[in-house]
Amino acid sequence: MTLLVFFATPVLAQTTTVESDRASPPAEVPASYEALADLLENEQSRQELIDVLRQQASALPAGLEAELSPEAAAQGSDLAPEDVSLPRQLAELTSDVVSNIGLQIEQAFSIMGNLFTGQGASAFDSSAFVQAAINLGLVIVATFVIFFALRRMARSAFTRVSKWSLNGAGMTPVLRLICCVIIAALIDFILVGLAYVGGNLVATFAIGETGELSTRASLFLNAFLVIELMKAVMRMLFSSHYEGLRLLPISTGEASYWNRWIARLIGMVGYGLMVAVPLINFYLAASVGQAVGTLIMIVAFVYAVSVVLKNRIRIRGHLNDAAANTSMVASRVSLQLFARTWHFFALIYFLMVFVLILTRPGDALPFVLFATLKTLAAVVIGLLVSTFLTQTIGHRIRLSDDLRRKLPLLEPRLNSYVPNALRVLRTIILVVVIMVVLDAWGAFNLANWYASERGTMLVGRLVSIALILIVALGVWLGLASLIEHKLNPETGGGEPSPRAKTLLSLFRNALAIAMLTITGMILLSEIGINIGPLIAGAGVLGLAIGFGAQRLVQDVITGVFIQIENAMNTGDVVTLGGITGTAERLSIRSVGIRDLSGTYHIIPFSSVDTVSNYMRDYGNHVGEYGIAYRESIDDAIEQLQLAFNDLKASEEYGYKILADLTVAGVISLGDSAVNIRVVIKTTPGDQWGVGRAYNRLVKLRFDQAGIEIPFPHTTMYFGQDKSGSAPPANLRIMQQDFTIDGSPAGQPKAGESEVDDRFSPRRKDKSSETTEQNLPTGDDV
Repeated sequence: MTLLVFFATPVLAQTTTVESDRASPPAEVPASYEALADLLENEQSRQELIDVLRQQASALPAGLEAELSPEAAAQGSDLAPEDVSLPRQLAELTSDVVSNIGLQIEQAFSIMGNLFTGQGASAFDSSAFVQAAINLGLVIVATFVIFFALRRMARSAFTRVSKWSLNGAGMTPVLRLICCVIIAALIDFILVGLAYVGGNLVATFAIGETGELSTRASLFLNAFLVIELMKAVMRMLFSSHYEGLRLLPISTGEASYWNRWIARLIGMVGYGLMVAVPLINFYLAASVGQAVGTLIMIVAFVYAVSVVLKNRIRIRGHLNDAAANTSMVASRVSLQLFARTWHFFALIYFLMVFVLILTRPGDALPFVLFATLKTLAAVVIGLLVSTFLTQTIGHRIRLSDDLRRKLPLLEPRLNSYVPNALRVLRTIILVVVIMVVLDAWGAFNLANWYASERGTMLVGRLVSIALILIVALGVWLGLASLIEHKLNPETGGGEPSPRAKTLLSLFRNALAIAMLTITGMILLSEIGINIGPLIAGAGVLGLAIGFGAQRLVQDVITGVFIQIENAMNTGDVVTLGGITGTAERLSIRSVGIRDLSGTYHIIPFSSVDTVSNYMRDYGNHVGEYGIAYRESIDDAIEQLQLAFNDLKASEEYGYKILADLTVAGVISLGDSAVNIRVVIKTTPGDQWGVGRAYNRLVKLRFDQAGIEIPFPHTTMYFGQDKSGSAPPANLRIMQQDFTIDGSPAGQPKAGESEVDDRFSPRRKDKSSETTEQNLPTGDDV
């Protein structure tokens, strides 16, 4: 922000006799002609005037470009202008600058010696100079006293505005900051204006001749107005006493440091060139004033360079910290790169300004002044707009509880879109700032580019693209939110059916693909690409794919009809292509099934002939239980009913049973068992769990009732050797009573088996004993 320090003055460094003309009354015009004649009669003064006129005559209106032109560098040599290299042009420019500075210093010393020795055209009037200095000093003191008194009286106003900026409500912080800074700046400008008016009144009616404003006082007051207004502008950026009135996000110590440094530099350059140099031109000589102006610029340049080099590392650290807190990758990289090179840009800038002021002050100063102001305004406005966008839409969006309940996915979707939109807006702001800065320094003519056909077309297309994206995003958000509303059991009319879930999910995916395709085609058309051949090519390609990928077409068509017929939905247990499992993913072309072992299968619809869905409306557990031929069928059915009653009374499975037990009866008379079938109607998908629990209870009930469940028997043969004898068998004999009905040994008596705690009281088993002994085999048995 130190770029304004060399521009605190208009073109007054080269002023020679304009001030004297304004200060002299009309009656003294003949005296001026006489002084000019005396000047021309003196050989030394005449030579000095000739040198100055030749310097002015050799000036080119193009500014620094003229000094760097090949024609200027080719003068005095046998080279053509197009053959002069850039280093030679720079060397010629450097030589001219150094020569001019040396000539000015030599002329200044010569004229000063002549004036104080009385050898010049007129001797130096010290008494008049002292009186003028006293009068000017009184005006300066009075003006600054009025200014500081006004600022002290306005301190409470600045404090209130600063507090409202920090702690106010009703607006976003950045908008509140901008409003408060504007209010404070207006107050500051009014105070400067009042001090300027007060200084004029003091200079006109209290000092010097009453009713007349001297040129000396007018010079100072004009310089005071310009310089203090520039300092007021700097206080908008670096307000050291009021934190709420500081545009730049820096600490109070940093703001105080840069505010003092810039104010010091502006005051030194501004008052030096706008007051001291014109007065020296008037009272001493133009050459002396020019030399003093050059000395002021050299001191300012050295001072600025020293401050830049002194703060090089510290500013680098601040920029790296800012880069670490930046979310955009491009901004982070740019800040890190600028942190390493910022001092080079500052030094080049100060060097350029220094050379321009020394070589072409009449042409360069206004250009550089307005370019710098325009650059600062563009950068500050860009930062403020970016900060405003960050504070307005950069934070996380919070929807109302009712809307979040109805549309649970809308808030995370918006919070995923907003950061991307913010990055795009910041990029646009950065591009606009760069274009404005380039336009300010003449590297790019923004107005002409925008007025041109290409610029108008580009801006129009960008606006159209932005509108298309906004409309497409709005349509997608609306339709996707409507689908989510239908899928939400709390707001969409109850729990949606599995078919509705599947179809709405497929429709949402198809909508996303359609929106992307349509938006992409419209954007291609908007940027100037003819999409007619693309559409035709896509049609031909689709036809070729249709012929070459018939299975794919069959997959899609079959999938469409499967969805229309509601053959299955996500989460159903189905059998497809000989694979049974749970349908985890359902698309328009294939279905993903997870079987009982955890293996995931993808089955294209073209290979599906039959869909077996186990999850429609209800499920049946079909159980077949075999009993021995000697058992009573009615007793067995009674035990089956008791087992069902135990199952229905349980909390874990009772609510899953939809109807009473259905006993189909004896379905077959097998080789070793009488088979009885029962059917239990359950909720869909629970038939397997209910069947497993029922089988367990049937086994317990049959054991308790002493009903035999037949099982296969094995005949064992121990073998014989060649002599016909067999080895002894190791037998285990169970010492247990037989049942009354004469069942085989080892069958427990009726009522001695136990039933699970959840369904019947536990009974204690009767202990049994076994005895191992070796018995003879063969003929001895």
